[in-house]
Amino acid sequence: MKLNIFKNKVIGILFAGSVVLCGCTDLDEKVFSELPGDGSYEFSDTEIQAQYGVIYDRLRDMYDGWEGYMDISQECGDLLMTPYRTYGGWGAQYVALHKHEFHSTINHLYRPWYSCYQGVNSCNQLLDNETINKNETAVAELRTFRALFYYVLFDLWRNIPVTTTLNVPDGFSPEQETPQFTFDFIVREVEESKPLLTKVAEKGQINYYGACMLLAKMYLNHDAWFPDAPDNKYYGLAIEQVNEVINSGVYTLADSYREPFSVAGSKENIFELMYDNKYAGHGTNHFCKWFPAVCKDVFGVSFDPWNGSACVPQFFYSYDEADTRKADTWKWGVQRDTQGNIIYDNGKEVNLTPEVWAIEKPGAGDYQGARLWLYEIQPGDIGTSDDNVPFFRLTDAYFIKAECLLRLSGYKGETEQDAADIVTMIRRRAFKNNPEKAVRTVAQLKGGSVYDYGLRETQGVLDEDKNLTKIEIIETHEGGDDIILGGLLDDLAWEFVYEHHRRQDLIRFKMTNGCNVFNGKSWFGKSANTNPNDHHLDIFPILKDNLDANPKLKQNPGYTK
Repeated sequence: MKLNIFKNKVIGILFAGSVVLCGCTDLDEKVFSELPGDGSYEFSDTEIQAQYGVIYDRLRDMYDGWEGYMDISQECGDLLMTPYRTYGGWGAQYVALHKHEFHSTINHLYRPWYSCYQGVNSCNQLLDNETINKNETAVAELRTFRALFYYVLFDLWRNIPVTTTLNVPDGFSPEQETPQFTFDFIVREVEESKPLLTKVAEKGQINYYGACMLLAKMYLNHDAWFPDAPDNKYYGLAIEQVNEVINSGVYTLADSYREPFSVAGSKENIFELMYDNKYAGHGTNHFCKWFPAVCKDVFGVSFDPWNGSACVPQFFYSYDEADTRKADTWKWGVQRDTQGNIIYDNGKEVNLTPEVWAIEKPGAGDYQGARLWLYEIQPGDIGTSDDNVPFFRLTDAYFIKAECLLRLSGYKGETEQDAADIVTMIRRRAFKNNPEKAVRTVAQLKGGSVYDYGLRETQGVLDEDKNLTKIEIIETHEGGDDIILGGLLDDLAWEFVYEHHRRQDLIRFKMTNGCNVFNGKSWFGKSANTNPNDHHLDIFPILKDNLDANPKLKQNPGYTK
């Protein structure tokens, strides 16, 4: 095959067309690159990394593409929601996620599966190339990237196909693997690759410490993923991984809570997904998804946002009023433009209220719900911003350590008090004006949650003037006293509110009745399932189209095709 050596430009795309594992069956390979596959040319590290463009693109699309991993991980939790909006345009699939009415045709099941398997295929195509296989660092990076894609797939679906090559016969359909097989595969891939990865911190690059974090996440969630075979040893393994990150000195905690989400970035961020309107083709769309159109003047943006998502009121009211993370994360109240002038809509002040009527019937009014502005919103004529996403950051490493110390009642000389000290240290940057409130005790962390769990909707019918009539108040009070380690669960919410963690956290934390919080608690419009033996909602159904495409796939337990 003819050799093309690309020395003066970054290769953004290896495929002229997508090689897609759509439905996990479309493996008809067409190699459009002109790289030799016989090992006759030895690429430098820089030349090899220049070919990772498709991988980075698939990571971006998997995470923040429309109805991606961020959405599906957060919309089913107790912190945020996208209610049906009374003017139309939002609703159906988001309502189903909020109410845990999962089924095999929900739109959100498409993006993470599709983009992750595209990413897997991109890694496999490079790993199939003998030229690239000569470079052990490149092989380690590609195996780790591939493991990251499989981590997301495993987290969401558990029962997934695993492929490691594109060299397959025509008509090949991959087998659906058991959860234990896939867990062991991901861990083995990362453990074997980690020693060969660089320890230098470079934006967008998966390095040694990113691999540590990926392993720590696998170990941290093991018992939640395998509830019938718990093994405390994995908490100790998670501590050992994050200790490598913490003790390395490569990363430092940001001075402010919002710094890791700024366009400038932060030395706290361990592994970032890179977003850039100019070089990556798009930025993050958080502003568009959250704010009403009139709020573009708050930030000096000329692009109209779409007025979708809102904070769950029960979570909004869980913050301590001295916690600066509340105002750093949410916007509410009367809105003003960049000059300080009050913004009006049809002669009325635009006032974003924390209260929301309901997830549906009728849904939310135009200006109901506090809105998220955690990520920096850039002014100008764009609707997306150049903030990178901190997929792993140092604060996460510290919280993993604290949680595992509490679950093990100490580990190798470190105690539960060390866990409380860690949480206190992180909280200090949010309570600079009230340092005494930053302190968390072991008893507080191991005690109940302050979240006022229970159903909390005001349903009704809107008249022609958008006034609510035929009102029905749905209100129950469960509280959070029965949540084990409920105080720690609260701190995880306040710190990681919009970082794809909450679904995992709610599944990992249990109640005294044996249920996990994800199933066993009610919030806003989501009802509780108090059967501790019913875990089927811990994972999602496989999309019907994917089942139809691969006869070897079986629907996840508890769901119909």
